[in-house]
Amino acid sequence: MSASVLFMSMSLDGFIAGPNDTPDNPGGDGFMGLHDWLVDSTGEISRPAGSAGELYDLIDASGAVLAGRRTVEQVDHWGGSHHGVPVFVPSHRPPGPSVANYPMVTYVQDGIASAMAQAKAAAGSRDVLVHGAYTAQRALEAGVLDELIISQIPILFGDGRRLFDVLPSSIELDVVGVTDTPEATHLHYRVRR
Repeated sequence: MSASVLFMSMSLDGFIAGPNDTPDNPGGDGFMGLHDWLVDSTGEISRPAGSAGELYDLIDASGAVLAGRRTVEQVDHWGGSHHGVPVFVPSHRPPGPSVANYPMVTYVQDGIASAMAQAKAAAGSRDVLVHGAYTAQRALEAGVLDELIISQIPILFGDGRRLFDVLPSSIELDVVGVTDTPEATHLHYRVRR
């Protein structure tokens, strides 16, 4: 059975984007430092060696993506797909006209639960990759986020966009595993139901 899994890189002080996160500066100042564990010597995102590579494989094996509108618009919808799988975007507003060029991108206007159900149906037996702080918070609130894999990076931003800024209540998690690498500590949790 497929699971919905949030994959996020986060600073030690809880930020997924640095200060000055604007459309002209996506992710804010220092953002790429959160993803150095995925970047090779040429500056391209690639599968890391060792145990971090297994996390990369999990991301690459997902069958659909559920991502927030702000996230997808900052990256122009990943050019129409995220590693070749469909993208679902929960949103209160209809998409902009550029989305017509991306048939694998679906905006869902009837709530996060509906968006997740559609993403899981599209993913089949594969997992749904979840991106975006607001989307993760709403998915937790609606009870449709199953797991979290947080790559905690040894950096302190002091300001920016927090991953868990506003939650409706306490949410308990079970530790599934911890993978420690020189670049990051990867924390895997399952949402307790």
